[in-house]
Amino acid sequence: MEVGQMQRQWVDYTKSLFLEGLLDGQFLQLQQLQDDSNPDFVVEVVSLFFDDSEKLLNEITRALEQPGVDFKKIGAHVHQFKGSSSSVGAQRVKNGCIAFRNFCEEQNIEGCIRCLQQLKQEYYLVKNKLETLFAMEQQIVAAGGSIPMLELNF
Repeated sequence: MEVGQMQRQWVDYTKSLFLEGLLDGQFLQLQQLQDDSNPDFVVEVVSLFFDDSEKLLNEITRALEQPGVDFKKIGAHVHQFKGSSSSVGAQRVKNGCIAFRNFCEEQNIEGCIRCLQQLKQEYYLVKNKLETLFAMEQQIVAAGGSIPMLELNF
């Protein structure tokens, strides 16, 4: 495939992530911090987000399975997850965390369990989509092209 066509596909795919509400403007800000001196910046930051997210989801799952659920501990994990998802622009994950925290404050175990399932679904969806985006970027660079800059004007 020709580089220009790959770049157009990348732009269309990236726009779809914003239109679906998966990403917000914070992701664009992250991309703007990437330059020739640090060409893998976004991939590195998002990979750290993936690693932290897996750990947090496991911690939250374990905490919800304990007798005598510690809602304060779960709320702290969810708050941390909200912060990290917000920092990479994972908008739907961040929004899921907000709803989850409300159930923690109400000490609503059923609501927390439902939110955890929804949060996992949103997280794995954005993870899959971002991995696809990064693979597309690798193909463009391997073909000698550069990643287009994107602005939220669509």
